[in-house]
Amino acid sequence: MKITDIKLGHISVPLKKPFKTALRTVESIEDIIVRIETDTGHIGYGEAPPTGVITGDTTGAIIGAIEDHIKKHLIGLDISNIEEIMLKLDKSIVNNTSAKAAVDIAIYDLYGQLYEAPVYKLLGGYRKEITTDITISVNDPDEMAQDSIEAVKQGYKTLKIKVGKDSALDIKRMEAIREAVGYDIDLRIDANQGWNAKEAIYILRKMEDAGLNIELVEQPVLAHDLQGLKLVTDNVAIPVLADESVFSPRDAITIMQMGAADLINIKLMKTGGIHNALKICSIAEIYGVECMLGCMLETKVSVTAAVHLAAAKNIITKIDLDGPLLCSEDPINGGAIFEDCRIMVTDDPGFGFKGIRSVNYI
Repeated sequence: MKITDIKLGHISVPLKKPFKTALRTVESIEDIIVRIETDTGHIGYGEAPPTGVITGDTTGAIIGAIEDHIKKHLIGLDISNIEEIMLKLDKSIVNNTSAKAAVDIAIYDLYGQLYEAPVYKLLGGYRKEITTDITISVNDPDEMAQDSIEAVKQGYKTLKIKVGKDSALDIKRMEAIREAVGYDIDLRIDANQGWNAKEAIYILRKMEDAGLNIELVEQPVLAHDLQGLKLVTDNVAIPVLADESVFSPRDAITIMQMGAADLINIKLMKTGGIHNALKICSIAEIYGVECMLGCMLETKVSVTAAVHLAAAKNIITKIDLDGPLLCSEDPINGGAIFEDCRIMVTDDPGFGFKGIRSVNYI
């Protein structure tokens, strides 16, 4: 099975409601779809979201990276030699992790098809079902409390609360949500780099003193501020999850050696795909650091790939793969099965995609 062509398309999927964080507000998913064709007629699909404020990858950059750099290095390569493919993918261009991730995902889709096995089994096969949290966008406390109540009514047991905009209001937001949902629901908070270290320590201690019972706090400080991240980790009881601070396996090693965070958030769009994400999983196993598997605002294409990785690995203990659940429609035929908080893989070869509707190929 050899690669004969790599085609790109654009997909647009409206969200049920605006997605708001400390970094951005988004009303629809506007992603690039990668379609890799082979001489056997098999098709592999991948996806890349333009998330400039996090990865630095824009729509134009993703297209340019694949069309002008990645594509020419991969045409003609055999899917069975995935190590060669990943080496050439990595060396084709520096950074551009979302573009690399989309291609990596399509390659793994084909790899599973080649051996007529679902990808999660090829990667470890630990389980077939996982449970995700759901994101509550940052808004006024009353609106966030109401959104949280609605999520709980839909069956979600874990809520990921976006904070990081107005520290005093962040405390009120969490107080309102905890009062609204009670103490049987797990609450995670994600500051998206919205605080400095001292501010984070003050806010988190206030939340601890108020008995809000926060499961974890995600990326409280700027991505590059590893000393600040460590300061927070060392001075609060709430476990700290590093997200934007971790792109590569090298980043993961640095954070674990420093003790800068208690947990690591793996996202395929940061790591450049499954190949590097597997390395982070191995590093985490060595250091005994549990991982979350997260996503950007993505459709079921790339999130299905993340689901297969999460299903494969025991070290991934927390799941934040709600991207498709935030969409008002699902244009993907096949892939993982999403039933509110429950997500299940199938035993179809690869990722089990049957096709994608409404893609405008370039």
